[in-house]
Amino acid sequence: MKVFSSLSPELMRLIAGQICLHSAMAGLRLAAPLWALKNGYSAAAAGLLVALFAASSVLLALAAGRYADRAGLKKPFAQCASIAIAAALMAVALPNFWVLCVAALLLGAATSAAVIALQRHVGRISHGALELKQAFSWLSIGPALANFVGPFLAGVLIDLVNYRAAFALCAVLPLLGWILVRKVHEEPIVITPSDAAKPHRAWDLLKEPGFRRLLMVNWLLSACWDAHAFLVPVIGHERDYSASVIGTILGAFAIAAAAIRILLPMLAHSLREWAVITVSMVLTAMLFVVYPLMPTALSMGVVSVFLGFTLGTVQPMVMSTLHQITPEERHGEALGLRMMAINASSVLMPLLLGAAGAAVGVNVLFWVAAAAVGAGSRMASQLKT
Repeated sequence: MKVFSSLSPELMRLIAGQICLHSAMAGLRLAAPLWALKNGYSAAAAGLLVALFAASSVLLALAAGRYADRAGLKKPFAQCASIAIAAALMAVALPNFWVLCVAALLLGAATSAAVIALQRHVGRISHGALELKQAFSWLSIGPALANFVGPFLAGVLIDLVNYRAAFALCAVLPLLGWILVRKVHEEPIVITPSDAAKPHRAWDLLKEPGFRRLLMVNWLLSACWDAHAFLVPVIGHERDYSASVIGTILGAFAIAAAAIRILLPMLAHSLREWAVITVSMVLTAMLFVVYPLMPTALSMGVVSVFLGFTLGTVQPMVMSTLHQITPEERHGEALGLRMMAINASSVLMPLLLGAAGAAVGVNVLFWVAAAAVGAGSRMASQLKT
């Protein structure tokens, strides 16, 4: 099919490299809080561990984006892969709560910075709105598959071997990612006269109403993704589900997100970014209402699949819009601002959910998230240009 011509060998390498690095983070993000819960730590402590995967990225994402604008793809990715390997090996060598906290910080920061460099590179090699939607639909398959591969393999290794085996897996995957990405062709750096005239300020981008609105919508949807990733292990632990079952429920969500993203490049010519995002927000709100009412792991898995379909459509549309409304030489910076926004959610949501879960119950937390994303759908409709 003609649409598959957009899936070049280079893009396949980038997708595979992203899957490897992101799988390491997703696997440790499942294994670390489960280790904490098994060893007597509270849900709030588990929430802290999950939050730390995004905490350092909130501070470093903007700098990582600017660094990608200056350095390109390969150098940032190699550095991030090295940091990720070191973080996972720390957990293998000395698995305790505080070491896992440091590993979460390092692995989260490394993954976020590498993703910014990858996204910037893909934006550079794509031309026009249609190519952007197709390319970012393909690239977005990576995190979706990684969110299945990482938790599923980590859960299986925990059940069959031990937690150290799961942590070791998270050290091997980033190395495989770098082996794949190192052969990709590097694009030349874009330099404009304004770069030498005065330094860029993030506020210049935030002054644009469309960019601010896009960040807010992306933040709300990311918060739903984070809420699902954190609350499912909590519910599973309360219901005495095994690590494999919990990982499979999360994996069903990830596979559904990947499946819908495989279809998106074929439909890109007829999709409008603002419409896809608006519909996704409405459906996400509805699914969050019914999710905690599901009585079995199977029924939770079914709802997880539908949620994966709805949330899986969002990132390619957001990325396509972002690259159309920001200057080419500042794509990395804009991606860094976006990463800051969504990682702020990844920090705050597990902490808030972990602290509030004991007070109001998990069901209420799902319904609060549903109300927030439903209300935000009006803002998404205003992205129409």
